Amino acid sequence: MEDFIKQLQPNKMPELMLKTEEFLELMKNSGAVFVDIRAKFETDIWAMSFGLKIPLHKLPDNLELLPKDKLIVCGCPKSDRSIIAVAYLNSIGIKSAYLKDGMLDLTRHLIGGRAKSFQIPNV
Repeated sequence: MEDFIKQLQPNKMPELMLKTEEFLELMKNSGAVFVDIRAKFETDIWAMSFGLKIPLHKLPDNLELLPKDKLIVCGCPKSDRSIIAVAYLNSIGIKSAYLKDGMLDLTRHLIGGRAKSFQIPNV
């Protein structure tokens, strides 16, 4: 983590975040996998029908579930926990980013007709 922090400069920060539209395009083209890092009780009530569900506190024990050939995009409602997950993953050499506006914005993009036209490939 120390090396990651030392290399982190303001001009590198945009590489760690994705706008919802960018993420959706990557998902459509199989370039990313979504990881919902919320706690199980949260995903039991509300969850996306795609991606992986790995609570933040269990991420270190489940790294083998993350595909090595795709960008790992972490999500939580607003992005606070996702920032922690992305810092951790990048510090151990796993390329990842977080949803800049969180899952709440992602949900707004996947309602109505937009959801109908969005097809997620199998992970």
